[in-house]
Amino acid sequence: MKTWHMYVAHCKDGSYYCGVTTDVERRLQEHNGKGKKGAKYTRSRRPIVIVFTQEFPSRSQALKAESHFKSLKRAKKLRYMIDAVDARLDEQMAMLQKRQASHKNIEVN
Repeated sequence: MKTWHMYVAHCKDGSYYCGVTTDVERRLQEHNGKGKKGAKYTRSRRPIVIVFTQEFPSRSQALKAESHFKSLKRAKKLRYMIDAVDARLDEQMAMLQKRQASHKNIEVN
């Protein structure tokens, strides 16, 4: 089963472009002119940079997230991205602390 990504690109004019894909790097190249599959919106706003990605288990869930993101005002879009990154960092820190605790238990025994 493929992992789907909702991604947000920052365009040269300062605007954001949001889309979904199974291959973020390929999509970035397409948006920046490699091939003919880049979105019409980004053609006049190159270069673009991917500033945010979020993984989803299905295309349907990624499209729902994209639709929600596109409905937000700019400030709420920024908050959405910051909150998602904060949540990822919290998850990673919890995993690291759990791993460190299990290593300490091994050393004690």
